[in-house]
Amino acid sequence: MSRVYNFSAGPAVLPEEVLQEAASEMLDYQGTGMSVMEMSHRSKAFDKIIKDAEADLRELMGIPDNYKVLFLQGGASQQFAAIPMNLMKNRVADYIVTGQWAKKAYQEAQLYGKVNKIASSEDQTFSYIPDCSDLPISEDADYVYICENNTIYGTKYKKLPNTKGKPLVADVSSCFLSEPVDVSKYALIYGGAQKNIGPAGVVIVIIREDLVTDDVLPGTPTMLKYKTQADNGSLYNTPPCYGIYICGKVFKWLKAQGGLEVMKERNEAKAKVLYDFLDQSDLFHGTVRREDRSIMNVPFVTGDADLDARFVKEATAAGFVNLKGHRTVGGMRASIYNAMPFAGLEALVEFMREFEKENQK
Repeated sequence: MSRVYNFSAGPAVLPEEVLQEAASEMLDYQGTGMSVMEMSHRSKAFDKIIKDAEADLRELMGIPDNYKVLFLQGGASQQFAAIPMNLMKNRVADYIVTGQWAKKAYQEAQLYGKVNKIASSEDQTFSYIPDCSDLPISEDADYVYICENNTIYGTKYKKLPNTKGKPLVADVSSCFLSEPVDVSKYALIYGGAQKNIGPAGVVIVIIREDLVTDDVLPGTPTMLKYKTQADNGSLYNTPPCYGIYICGKVFKWLKAQGGLEVMKERNEAKAKVLYDFLDQSDLFHGTVRREDRSIMNVPFVTGDADLDARFVKEATAAGFVNLKGHRTVGGMRASIYNAMPFAGLEALVEFMREFEKENQK
């Protein structure tokens, strides 16, 4: 069977070159006589894999020397608790709620202190990013939290909030490595790997060194202390070795493509193909305010639930898979991460154009 165009929000499409290389090393990784899946995380071979992965990520993102890079488990969702446990010294934090994952993080943080919802877009089904230029930042807030790209709702911050000097924490799971980023603007930036970087099972945390301390909330598990992980180079216990290995290959692939500036140009060009079609279509339309559109996740609808279902079914049969939208939005969603080729967008739009012709009311 030939490869499909996989528009899944995550776990998501990976570069074919990476999959082929991993396949060629499955039984024998570089002369070790074993797979990375079978390898001790204390071995010289794996030590090189994780150190190379960190070095390549640092180079790609221009991560300053005073930031730690951690390869962890538990997914982004575990960070919803780890962040307040480690950072909520005053037991106060401000959250901007622009989607389901920001909302879940906001709810989880309430277990650990006073959490202020200082802005939200829930009033319009998270279809926009609120104005964050002059927010009621709490004087004693330990940090301000955002989810920078909203996978479900297809919105993206084009400008970071004015935190009035408070540390900014950002979940970047679905826009990780899609474009250049100034890491120094964040106190902590993190994301699950399974959308734009690698297989499920790895979450990457990039945290400023001064925030990596033993001064955490009482009862914080040893495993959830950033200091535990940083002091042990992400090897306090057995990490998700194979996932980190694939992430490392994706980092090398990104460098070979020309880095994050090139990826931004490609991603914008891919998104433009789809958005341009949606903007002129009589049948399909996007659900997000134009200025807040994500270049990674594109939700769209026909306005007729039965027609949406027919489109998803026919698209799947034609090799365009995982286009069904999240239940809270309905309709369709195309996730067009780094590894989705430009040809995939052209083919999808051509299919949509034909479907529109056949289903004009």
